[in-house]
Amino acid sequence: MRRRTVYAALALGDTTARDAGRLSLNPLKHIDRVGTIILPGFLLISQLLLPPHKIFFMFGWAKPVPVGAWKFRDPRRGMAIVASAGPLMNFFLAWLAALVIPMADVPSGMQAIVQQFLIYFMLSNLVLGLFNLLPIPPLDGGRIAVGLLPVGLARIWARLEKAGILIVLLVVFILPRLTGVDPLGQALESVLPWAFRTMFWLAGRNVDGMDGNFI
Repeated sequence: MRRRTVYAALALGDTTARDAGRLSLNPLKHIDRVGTIILPGFLLISQLLLPPHKIFFMFGWAKPVPVGAWKFRDPRRGMAIVASAGPLMNFFLAWLAALVIPMADVPSGMQAIVQQFLIYFMLSNLVLGLFNLLPIPPLDGGRIAVGLLPVGLARIWARLEKAGILIVLLVVFILPRLTGVDPLGQALESVLPWAFRTMFWLAGRNVDGMDGNFI
């Protein structure tokens, strides 16, 4: 979704990412040494080595998109709009998948496979969109919160960005492993059924009349 962020910033008058060569489909230009290689590798190896030797959680990020907020007419509001581009694209892709479930033109033998693929596609986009809306900088939701909060609170909240990734890792990965309590997982389990039904409703489909389990 980084390209959506770049295009949103470009539409608001910021050419920083374009000038830095980040308007590219080449994945090598977007690799972050820590977020794309070291952390996912550590999580993968540690989960495979420790009982029960299964992968339960992966986390990472691409190289941050350079955005010159000072180029926006209203920097705080501009950053909030740019940050919202990623989650909105996730929800848009989930809605597109809902539009084509079920696909009448697919042979009956393939329909279940295609439908299951589209459901997982919806699930991954909904989870990514909802996760990125967590109001913790540097996640998109945190930057949206900074753009919407009163100036005094926004400045305080923006300072969380330095420790934001550590907070996310603590809440999402470390806390559940140490305590058995998974607040984010429980929240997603509560919100995802509603999100699925909302996407199907926006697509003009009735989820109760569809075949299969959607989550």
